[in-house]
Amino acid sequence: MTAAAVYLPSQHASVHDLPDDDEELRTVLARAVSQVLARQRPDGNLEDPAAADDIGDMALGVVSLLCLAWYRGDRRDPELVDAARRGLDFVLAERIFRTDNPGEPFLLVRDSGLPYARYVLEAGEHPFGDWPSTVWALLHAVNVLEFGREVITEARWTALAEVATGFWRWLTEASMVNPQQTANQAIGAVVAGLTLGRLLSEKSIVDDAMFLYHSEIRAKRVVDRELRLPVEHGAGHDQNYLPISLTFLARAYQVSGEQCFLDDGDEIARHLETRLSARGFDYGGPRYSEQHCGCEGMLGLRFFSGRVQAELGRYLGDRRVAYFCATTPGVPSGHFAFTTVWFFLDDNRWYRAPAQAPVHTRYSLRHGQVSVSLTGQLTPYLIDAAGTAVIESVVDHQHGIGPLVQYADGRRTLLTRPLGPVRVRDAAEDGLGAKLVTKAVVTWEQVMLSVQQLYVTDGERLFLVAVLDRAALPVNAELTFLAGLPYATAEGSRQRRIRTVSEPGGEPFDLGDAWRALSTSGTLLAGGLALSAAAGLRVENPPDGPAYFNNPRTAGMTQEQLSFWLGDDPRGYGNPDAGWRRVIATNHVLAEPIVSSPHGRAVFALCYGPEPVALEVTAEEVPDGVRVRTPFFTAVVGHPAGDVGGEPVLRVAAA
Repeated sequence: MTAAAVYLPSQHASVHDLPDDDEELRTVLARAVSQVLARQRPDGNLEDPAAADDIGDMALGVVSLLCLAWYRGDRRDPELVDAARRGLDFVLAERIFRTDNPGEPFLLVRDSGLPYARYVLEAGEHPFGDWPSTVWALLHAVNVLEFGREVITEARWTALAEVATGFWRWLTEASMVNPQQTANQAIGAVVAGLTLGRLLSEKSIVDDAMFLYHSEIRAKRVVDRELRLPVEHGAGHDQNYLPISLTFLARAYQVSGEQCFLDDGDEIARHLETRLSARGFDYGGPRYSEQHCGCEGMLGLRFFSGRVQAELGRYLGDRRVAYFCATTPGVPSGHFAFTTVWFFLDDNRWYRAPAQAPVHTRYSLRHGQVSVSLTGQLTPYLIDAAGTAVIESVVDHQHGIGPLVQYADGRRTLLTRPLGPVRVRDAAEDGLGAKLVTKAVVTWEQVMLSVQQLYVTDGERLFLVAVLDRAALPVNAELTFLAGLPYATAEGSRQRRIRTVSEPGGEPFDLGDAWRALSTSGTLLAGGLALSAAAGLRVENPPDGPAYFNNPRTAGMTQEQLSFWLGDDPRGYGNPDAGWRRVIATNHVLAEPIVSSPHGRAVFALCYGPEPVALEVTAEEVPDGVRVRTPFFTAVVGHPAGDVGGEPVLRVAAA
């Protein structure tokens, strides 16, 4: 029996393809308001009964959506006004907590009596989430104060303003700031403070918000690929929250006009442009890699796409929550409603200018529907071709895509970690985009050797050529190329997990959608991808066990699920990167060096594309390097030492 297909839960379609014209937004908001009015309970409660957490800010968020509909002029009638007022009365009476939550470990002032919002309503249930819930509640509150003045009465406005001021004081005085080390929440608090200070003409609140931004957020950024990123759950890279941070930074600039928010958003936007695949797949580790945002990131992605002149809207977002967050499909929960308000009132437009030529950054190459993304050490970790994402493999705890040496005693070393500076040379010729990466690596014997990896794309296929000096390796060492782990493939508007591999000539595991290794043609088929090699190609599957990925036990899991399973926090709130580092091995797709490799060299050639190709490749020494000939292009990979000035040599021409 074949197992059911596994899908990544929230990578659906490019967010800039979502209709965002005024008429569509009017229709969406009208439908949402009708749903809200129909479900409001007699006591005024607007919360979704299906929600289990993120409760404390929900009803107030729905009130802000009602105020948005009035402010835009989409609906103005007594029923809406009555619902908004009863909803706000419920919030003020039932959802403003002033007694410390039992078990809250991050309070600086006990029994302050200041108002805050709870992540879970029951006392003592996960108080860790109260800080971000209070940030969200404050953001809803300032939106109601700003856009709902004609809807709520003066007395309600004054009461809500008092509560909002109390929220700010609780966030900055009674509690430690940003206890989860999650910068998007802290930037959200800054936006709330800036807006509240402006609304109430309280310069001290504005000053405190700016001080908070510079001291607690900006000063603690981390550097990845030469760009500074805010810290998310203790680390810098986060596929879910960095687009949300972009939204907060865009709004912070709109509220304050401060240049620092533009500068910092530009860095995040350029980081996203570097790491996003050609079709918008975002990967860099297991950190929420299957929990992509919807409405939360839309404003920021759209705003900064124009600033950095990049199609950030290709980002594969969550279409289930594209316009507003919804616990029950189609019914706004109120959570993250502030991003809906900002997006619906913003007049920026997506940057839509598909690149006609290859796009190079130091850490990526993309052309057409093909791309390769590189780590800070310039090692490939994501190849996207034929609608399929290939991620880094793991072999003996080593992560990457690159040459693998196995010694006679069984030790294996992935030759990807650079020893010293790495040099890059880009080229674009005859409709081809190319990138050559030259790095020095060190072996177990502490012998340094040069590894060069060349990436060439015609917009439909990605060719990978590796050239390395094998003369320094022991004669009995086996040298192969680890080609990566085909992970997810496009299927309609979803991404289907590619779950397992068959041995060449053998039967696949009884899990459905298995890879088929075609040993006679040197091609492996995985999802929509055909991976062809110029020499032999084989597949090694990991043994059974929880620390091995994509075996019969773990094939039904996403990478994120396995990482949390192996992580430090059993509830899943910890850092999944720690769990992924505990994975011993994944499946290995191993390519052999071509027979015609020059003496003392090993040359590998692979093609990632939509159909198998006959990859007949020759390599020969030439005065300035190695000339590699394929049926599609010819390339000269220069000597590792470079030219007379030490610059890498790369020449590429179509066949």
